[in-house]
Amino acid sequence: MGIFDETANRGHIFVGTSHDTPAFAADCISRWWKVEGRSRYPRAGQMLILADSGGSNGSRPRAWKYNLMTKLCVPHGLTITTCHYPPGASKWNPIEHRLFSQVSKNWAGEPLATLETMLNSIRTTKTETGLRVRATLMKGDYPKGIKPTATEMATLPIRPHDILPEWNYTIAPPENGK
Repeated sequence: MGIFDETANRGHIFVGTSHDTPAFAADCISRWWKVEGRSRYPRAGQMLILADSGGSNGSRPRAWKYNLMTKLCVPHGLTITTCHYPPGASKWNPIEHRLFSQVSKNWAGEPLATLETMLNSIRTTKTETGLRVRATLMKGDYPKGIKPTATEMATLPIRPHDILPEWNYTIAPPENGK
């Protein structure tokens, strides 16, 4: 799971030892916010996430939206706007050509035999334009198939956007949130 902060030209890649689930993706973003985002953007009350349309942070998994609320909106008081790229269009996501391509070039030809080798290859990625990349190992257990109930989903304050509402939506923390 990767995060590319285009404004700061910084990347952060999270390597998991369990499954790539919506809970894992939301935990990674939450960890990034605690470690980097909050200090870089101390007055921010909202975050824009550009995401692929498939996998753990896809537009369809209800658990993705639920985890955004419980792991980002409520604990950090952030309003989260998510815009998903249409299926097959993720190549236009800046994370693909500005972050992941640079990491791939950096570790080209290097056998990734251990987690430490992988993490070091990610951490040593940099470009002449100033890109720097962090890497974090996420050792938590993220079981597959965890889904929020219909009741839990009904409590989410999801505001679909007028344009492509399935792919573009905003989730705000409760008024009395932190």
